[in-house]
Amino acid sequence: MVYVTSWDEFVERSVQLFRADPESCLKFKTDQAQDAKKMEKLNNIFFTLMARGPEVDPSEVTGKDQVEAQPTKKGRGRKQ
Repeated sequence: MVYVTSWDEFVERSVQLFRADPESCLKFKTDQAQDAKKMEKLNNIFFTLMARGPEVDPSEVTGKDQVEAQPTKKGRGRKQ
């Protein structure tokens, strides 16, 4: 196993490794909470690569999908 110290390098190398050999493992060790928060975006990149194929450009993945907000209903209870 290889440890990578930079988050950006880890993302780039893990995507390359997934395309070359999806059964291999690359580790990233951190004690920073902000690095842990970046895992959601990385998971979305891998979900996209698995769903659309390894040739997809991961820069197209934005993180959370933009969902149109539906208007909320005002008030509570029954209509009278």
